[in-house]
Amino acid sequence: MPKIEINRERCKGCGLCVLYCPKSCIKQGASVNGKGVFPVMFADKSKACTGCSFCAIICPDTCIEVYK
Repeated sequence: MPKIEINRERCKGCGLCVLYCPKSCIKQGASVNGKGVFPVMFADKSKACTGCSFCAIICPDTCIEVYK
């Protein structure tokens, strides 16, 4: 099962990864980070994340790393 790590402090909450995830495994978070924005989070670990890396590729701040 692929693993996604999101750097919450670097994330600006733009939501591009949420839009581009084909399995809807990422969602907008509910708590703010040090910048005062709502960073994204891995939505549901039981969903079938395929490790496609679309989220990491589309992230403008390189906050996401995907491990297969």
